[in-house]
Amino acid sequence: MTNVTVQEIKQRLDNGEDVHLLDVRESDERAEFNIGGTFLPLGNILQMQTDDIADWQNEEIVVYCRSGRRSVQAALTLESAGFTNVKNLEGGVLAWQAM
Repeated sequence: MTNVTVQEIKQRLDNGEDVHLLDVRESDERAEFNIGGTFLPLGNILQMQTDDIADWQNEEIVVYCRSGRRSVQAALTLESAGFTNVKNLEGGVLAWQAM
């Protein structure tokens, strides 16, 4: 797992790149603020309920949460499940909102 900054991801999105964003927060957090990622709560990932993203197994996935802690856990779990290019969004949504 590697880390990426919110500035890097924002620039890539602004340039029209297709980035697989994965939101591992809870639904109430997502309702408050959403940057557009696919929603798959951390609990589902920890239980290996990852069928919704199975086709991303060999593609880049940028995982994010509120502050970056849960997304690290999710990223490591995904790597142990065979996902090959998982990145953590440093600072999560808080860093995104502060940008």
